[in-house]
Amino acid sequence: MANVAVIGAQWGDEGKGKIVDWLSERADVVVRFQGGHNAGHTLVIGDTTYKLSLLPSGVVRPGKLSVIGNGVVVDPWALLREIETVRAQGVAVTPENLVVAENAALILPLHSRLDRLREEARGDRKIGTTGRGIGPAYEDKVGRRAVRVCDLADPDRLAERIEALLLHHNALLRGMGAPEVDGRALLADLLAVAPKIRPYVASVWQRLEAARRAGSRILFEGAQGVMLDIDHGTYPFVTSSNTVAGEAATGSGLGLGAVGYVLGICKAYTTRVGS
Repeated sequence: MANVAVIGAQWGDEGKGKIVDWLSERADVVVRFQGGHNAGHTLVIGDTTYKLSLLPSGVVRPGKLSVIGNGVVVDPWALLREIETVRAQGVAVTPENLVVAENAALILPLHSRLDRLREEARGDRKIGTTGRGIGPAYEDKVGRRAVRVCDLADPDRLAERIEALLLHHNALLRGMGAPEVDGRALLADLLAVAPKIRPYVASVWQRLEAARRAGSRILFEGAQGVMLDIDHGTYPFVTSSNTVAGEAATGSGLGLGAVGYVLGICKAYTTRVGS
């Protein structure tokens, strides 16, 4: 099997998970490269049903390396909950078979809070956000103020990043008449979760490049669909990341030539979710 990128060719919900699961049997590495825990998919293997949102589909198959790339925004608490859920179903999740990009941006509780406040303020012009903070987290990433996974390893730098972040967010919250975020409480929460996340953290692009050079078969798992792409979709009713095939390279750190074959998934009746 050559390297393959599986992309939704419509507005998401095309059934990508089923195809990705079938291909993951043949792959050595499965990579999530964009989105967050807003794009769920269900896998049925034997008599067991797995519901995944952030973890790559390959995590439920022994012997596969699952990668959360730099293009993903990571809610550390959601990630840990999902890991515990699949562990309870008998899936072994360890730093040996799951790695998280050190340069991925984090989704924090303030992001989901801002997401919901904005959606409520839109009234009858809602865009159908999941309210999980994906959009605000990408805003902070592009605005160069995001807290990243690597910041969890350095408490002093983490405190500085939070201070810079809240300079922006607390001004927004004041303008919306909402309570401000307590920086010390947020720092304490992140310091508490950091030891549980750090074992999975790696320089993902180096791991993937080494796998590519070794001849490993890499499967790039897209979330949502091309018509939800921030640039090429039905703007403004789109997601906050690029969902097209080119993002497989950008969101993993590999060169575009490593993506290989692009497989677009469609369904017979075109539908979309959201308001």
